[in-house]
Amino acid sequence: MKPTRRPANPCFSSGPCAKRPGWSLSALESALLGRSHRSGAGKARLEEVIERSRAVLQIPEDWRLGIVAGSDTGAVEMALWSLLGARGVDLLCWENFGEGWVADVTQQLKPANVRVLQADYGNLPDFSAVDPDRDTVFVWNGTTSGVRVPNGDWIAAARRGLTICDATSAAFAMRLPWDKLDVVTWSWQKALGGEAAHGMLALSPRAVERLESYTPPWPLPKLFRLTSKGKLIEGVFRGETINTPSMLCVEDALDSLRWAESVGGLDGLVARAEGNLAAVAEWVERAPWLRFLARDAATRSCTSPQLEIVEPWFIRLSPEDRFKTVRSMTARLEAEGAGYDLASHRASPPGIRIWTGATVQRSDVEALLPWLDWAWEQEREAAKAA
Repeated sequence: MKPTRRPANPCFSSGPCAKRPGWSLSALESALLGRSHRSGAGKARLEEVIERSRAVLQIPEDWRLGIVAGSDTGAVEMALWSLLGARGVDLLCWENFGEGWVADVTQQLKPANVRVLQADYGNLPDFSAVDPDRDTVFVWNGTTSGVRVPNGDWIAAARRGLTICDATSAAFAMRLPWDKLDVVTWSWQKALGGEAAHGMLALSPRAVERLESYTPPWPLPKLFRLTSKGKLIEGVFRGETINTPSMLCVEDALDSLRWAESVGGLDGLVARAEGNLAAVAEWVERAPWLRFLARDAATRSCTSPQLEIVEPWFIRLSPEDRFKTVRSMTARLEAEGAGYDLASHRASPPGIRIWTGATVQRSDVEALLPWLDWAWEQEREAAKAA
């Protein structure tokens, strides 16, 4: 039967993600509009974003943290263009965003001595093959595969290479081992439901040392330049952004960070995301028509779990017809106002992806799940009648 209870917030997109509970436009009434981001007040707001982010994520004090252009993509590209080439590099990928970094490094930068360690959707590559003398580039959470790195045990404490981690779907929902990482990036639009176009770049002392001692062989666009005359441009990490940020987005980021503090900081955020994943897992055990794409339960994402449909009639369809079926199903959910943006990414196997980050209420996840069963039953019946 069609469910009668709908999620209070039916937004389950994996980016831009759901706003924090209770958010409204009134949260932006104090935005510093019409003022320069270089003014004392403007710079103070940007510094506040940096320091609140540092505190919530428990970033070590000796790390630099800055706001950069181009969302997480801009932050990752800045790191790749500025740091790679000094050593051999291992590129790890198991979904399309990791594949994107592989393409950028191998097709654009083309440094010498590159290895690609790849796994199919649903799995992780062999971490034991990673060489600690080489730089390593990887995503912490595969947003389009629903597969996350379970821990940093595989990263050598005494490594000579740098670890460059795209953590955009992990930060503010998963614990990151800062002692095992050297560069970490994320965006405002993911786990805290902020607005788009702004990225954050965190650098360890080892990464700063690389920046100040190494000059890459390729030209750097202005937006990527982190050093001047061989020294780190410290202003970037004190709110002096390279380009003009949106002060409206800055205000929204501050609102999200204050909310994160109010729910218990990182402990509270992680608990909320893990609770949402637990709700999905309990339902999947009762739903015979799908399963987690992540083969290992320890690697299941608590922010972007991906579910693959396993009914034989569906599997027998062509890839294109499987995508059409899933999109027909999710269109039913949108028409009912029960859930938006639930189809898997086009690059991943056809299925369902539910954003379950900390800004999503568990009660909304629980209200959504019966609707998924209903919508799938509608597709099953339609297939029988065809």
